[in-house]
Amino acid sequence: MAQALKPTFLTFLLSFFALYPLGIYAAVLTSLNQLKQKQYDFVIVGGGTAGSVLANRLSEDSKVSVLIVEAGDTNVGNQNLEVPFLGVTLPGTSVDWNFTTTPQAGLQNRSIPYTRGFVLGGSSSINLLTYNRGSDDVWNRWAQITGDSGWSWNSVEKYYLRSSQLVAPTDGRSTVGFEDPQDHGNGPVQVSIPGFPLPIDNIVLNTAKQLGGRFHFNEDFNSGDFTGIGYMQSTIGGGSRSSGATAYLNPVDTRPNLDVLINTHVTKLIDVNPASHARRGWLSGRNIPAPQPQLTTVELAQTSSGPRVEVTASKEVILSAGVIGTPQILQLSGVGNQADLKAVGIKTIVNLPDVGTNLADHPMLANYFQIQTNDTWDDVLRNNTIFGQTLGEWQQEKQGLFVDSPGNTVGFFKLPTGSSALQGISDPSAGPKSGNTELIFVDGFARFGDLAQPATGHFITVLSAVVSPTSRGTVKLASSDPFVHPLIDPAFLTTNFDIKAMVQAINDAVTLLSAPLWQQTLKPVPFADLANATTDALKADFARRNSVNVNHPVGTAPMSSSSSESGVVDSHLNVKGVSGLRVVDASVFPVIPECHTQALVYIVAERAADLIKTQYNLDC
Repeated sequence: MAQALKPTFLTFLLSFFALYPLGIYAAVLTSLNQLKQKQYDFVIVGGGTAGSVLANRLSEDSKVSVLIVEAGDTNVGNQNLEVPFLGVTLPGTSVDWNFTTTPQAGLQNRSIPYTRGFVLGGSSSINLLTYNRGSDDVWNRWAQITGDSGWSWNSVEKYYLRSSQLVAPTDGRSTVGFEDPQDHGNGPVQVSIPGFPLPIDNIVLNTAKQLGGRFHFNEDFNSGDFTGIGYMQSTIGGGSRSSGATAYLNPVDTRPNLDVLINTHVTKLIDVNPASHARRGWLSGRNIPAPQPQLTTVELAQTSSGPRVEVTASKEVILSAGVIGTPQILQLSGVGNQADLKAVGIKTIVNLPDVGTNLADHPMLANYFQIQTNDTWDDVLRNNTIFGQTLGEWQQEKQGLFVDSPGNTVGFFKLPTGSSALQGISDPSAGPKSGNTELIFVDGFARFGDLAQPATGHFITVLSAVVSPTSRGTVKLASSDPFVHPLIDPAFLTTNFDIKAMVQAINDAVTLLSAPLWQQTLKPVPFADLANATTDALKADFARRNSVNVNHPVGTAPMSSSSSESGVVDSHLNVKGVSGLRVVDASVFPVIPECHTQALVYIVAERAADLIKTQYNLDC
């Protein structure tokens, strides 16, 4: 989750702790002129979550040369990226691509910001840190879709264990009964439950224990069942963010066989197989044998009008540019829907109609409740002095409110039996261990959308989301200029299921906060537009007017079986109809998981590293 929470004094916040001078490790290259060579064994496009894993794992073999190219800047020396609570300030800044969607019919034609990480570590450097590995059902469905048992949970569990480890919360308190250590591994990404308990945490968890049923307590979601209510597990260790960059890339970026080039765009991939150029007639009939294009040269540039430099991979290029960047680069390179490419003047090399389709994301809505207490973090965002003291506590001791993201507790829920959302369709979730909706409980007024934080009063925000959406959107080129953002259409709330599931999530939030423990203590009352949404029809209208997104896009270069004419990559993540090109990021997800997505990217990247090492007989 990386949508912006916008405190009323954001300008003060950004100036109060101005970014530390951006430190550059000696091995990180900032200019095309600094490139040591023009050929590497592997060229990784994108230094984000997946790219960081691949750079680490592939460069473990000292005989292998690796170049990783990142469009954004370094993560090193930027305090904003380190403080977990301040992740909410990062959207809209220099570490964000600052994408915007097309007008969304399901959101009353509003265009909304679409946050993606523009920095080493990618979105793992700027998200709100939630760590969900997905239910067992998610992975087993992927295995079924791809025809590859290597994606089943039993097969990928080792990659989950290899990628992360459970660490103690910052305050050192006992975690017995709130997590299950046996379901965690020993990898570099640090994961913990909240290190600064909030007043509402016990109310949320004890309400779950009292109500049971759909709202039952879940000790540890990462045990494989993603239903119920429990503590959020987040990528935090020692009070600081643990990202793809800090866990995988920064520790190894001085390896002599690894070059990290930042502030550089990959403008396109170049076909280096002359034999394929004579067989363009193959495009409209992919069942006709033809020499495959070999897209193993990348064209690099640092500005739209600046010089272009070509670098070649002797083994393969790996696209880890993300759910927006990967389809954009494929399309710029002539790989995509032939009609769409022709519309922007790009010659088609391989007609892959599914490039940029199947975009799925979790729509999210902020539901506000006013409560009878002064014990929330609302005043931290209103009072410069309190804010400064809280930041100082983090700087000096790595303790206090800022060691966590704003929400400590979360719930995932199946729709009730007989829900009208399921009328005429089967449950779109992966299975019984996967929910349809999500609620995140926030101890303050979390600004997601246009409603500003009130000047007075204390609040609880319950963020509701649809995590098994059936709406699907697209990413298409707006221009053949690689520096022009593509057209991003997630098609939020455009199906009957999605809008009715969101209404159910709103009703669930109201139900939970009407439970005895809440009413005996904080007495929450619906606030603002939620207070006037008294019927399901009015709640649907409320959702359309106010929903944003959780920033969990997936699926724009989806996996399918090798024999299927659909999809973009096969089960080993090789781009179909092309040689020397693989995709490793969330764009390969065949279906959106019913959880937050970053942990799944780590797992996919770890498996991809093994597949690559096996193919090329690399030393582990």
